[in-house]
Parts: sequence; C-alpha cells; structure tokens
Amino acid sequence: MGVSGYLGIDTSNYTTSLAFADAETGEVVLNEKQLLPVENGERGLRQSDAVFHHVRNLPMLIERMKDSGKAGRILGIGVSVRPRDAQDSYMPCFLVGKETADAVSLGAGCPVYPFSHQKGHIRAALYSCGAAETLLGERFAAFHVSGGTTELVIVEKGLSSVEIVGGSRDLHAGQAVDRIGVRFGLPFPCGPALEALAEGHFEKLPPTRPCVEGTWCHLSGLENRVDRLYADTSDKGLCAAFAFAFLKDTLLGMTKNLRQEYPDIPVLYAGGVMSNRYLQSALGTLKNTYFAEPAYSADNACGAALLARDADRKEGDRHGG
Repeated sequence: MGVSGYLGIDTSNYTTSLAFADAETGEVVLNEKQLLPVENGERGLRQSDAVFHHVRNLPMLIERMKDSGKAGRILGIGVSVRPRDAQDSYMPCFLVGKETADAVSLGAGCPVYPFSHQKGHIRAALYSCGAAETLLGERFAAFHVSGGTTELVIVEKGLSSVEIVGGSRDLHAGQAVDRIGVRFGLPFPCGPALEALAEGHFEKLPPTRPCVEGTWCHLSGLENRVDRLYADTSDKGLCAAFAFAFLKDTLLGMTKNLRQEYPDIPVLYAGGVMSNRYLQSALGTLKNTYFAEPAYSADNACGAALLARDADRKEGDRHGG
C-alpha cells in the first residue's frame, strides 16, 4: 500500500500530467506525463484536439499510478483550471483535468483545490530548486518561460499572490523555439532537438541585439533574424545557437532591469524553455538565481499536488488540526 497524500492533475496544451505528493514529507513520489501527439510539420494543437487527447490519456495515467503502488489514500486533489491567475484566463483543455478531479474526489471523499497552471509551475520549480523553504518565506520574482507564456511575476510570501510585472509583448519564447525547430524539420515540441543542434556549434555568433524595454521584451523579431541567418549560411547549428543566445540576452536584460527596481530580489526561472542547459548556465552567473530540475521545469502536475498539500495544511492550522 502506498503513502497517503495529495494528487495533482495538469492538462496543459501539450502534456497530460499526474503526480502524487506524500502527506507527511512533501516528497513527490510519482510524476507521470504523456505528451500530446502533434503531426509532423505542425506547430501546435487545436484546443479541441488537446481536449480529446487528455480524455484518452488521463485514465491511462491513473492506471499507471495504481500499478506503481506508490500512491495510497488521496487526502486532496490539486488541479490546474486556468493558465494564470487572471479573470479572463481560460483554456478549454484545463476543463478535462477539473472534471477528472471532481470525479475522483467523489470516490475518495476528499476536497479539490483549483489552481492556475502558472502557479503550479512556480511551486514545482520551488520544490526542485534547492531553496524552497527560504523562498516560500519571502517575496521573490519568477520567470515563467514556455510555449504558452513568457511572463515575469512578483510572488508574495507563501505564494499568496502572483503579480505580472513584465514579459513578452508578442511572441512567447517557446513559440519562437518551436517555429524555428519546425522550419528545420525537428519534432514538436522542438526545444530538446534545437538545443542538441545548438550544442554542436562552436563558432562566433552574430550580435543578438535583443529588444528589451525595462522588464518587457519583444520576441517576434527572432524568427525573422533566424530566417535571414539561415538564408545566408544554411547552417542549422549556427541558427539554433543564435536563437538561444538571443533568448539568453533577452532574459539577462530583463533580470538586470528588474533588479533596478527590486535590488537583490531572488529570481526563480520556471517553464519548459528554462530546462535548457545553456540558458540555465548563463543566467546562473547572476547572484541569487534559482532553477528547477528539467523534470519539474517542463509541464508537470507536481506543483498542483504540492499546492493541494500546502492548502490542506493551512486549513488544518486554521482549525487547530
């Protein structure tokens, strides 16, 4: 029989995720994921297709959880129900996770705790960054850099609030990576394959000239820059390395500008793009910066499970439990 704990469910646009966190220790004992299939040459999925695949994937992941023997009694369920904490934030794919959480909670006799996908990313990154307890006890900044979001937020103590203070004005970083990768015939999502291309390039790169205005940036020009570079050189490795150098310089500029307003504030980097080792190495040269391990940087349900545990413990404290 597995441990008692908290189930996490996340149904993002490209990954179905299920996780389980031990009630006593807070350890994530199970982290199951299933990527949604994307046709070769396509740059994403329609929401209707994402919903269909989540409906198929979740029962399979629940079976994996049962077969693992790691998860025992479910005390609560954390589920992503919207992209971020804003009134107009909505994506149909998250409805599948919410419906599943409601159904499982009836059988388990436990509460459901709804959260945003973004807050789940931040909590999962905290779990694996090596400074969770410290950062949870203070204000910190967090980058959420993925295919669906490129935002810079200020997170108040205990994740009590998440306020957007910067980000991309147009294209998301992950979108740029995927568009470039698809153009080069790489499998979607393209981050790992484009990173492998970039690692094989050792020559000097052209100047990146990122467009950074305070804590905001523009990324739409990156795709055109890479197109011109490839037309001139026919070198995919060079183009891949340039793309990540552009993103690195963009994030460095935004971080440095952030610290003009918030001196020495800790900065946590989360989201699928931030699993890139080159970006982590470059941004890690700045003081007081933290990164998630790759398994907890890309889409996952671990943050939702941990947030449910946090919420249940707070309720117990309020009621003297």
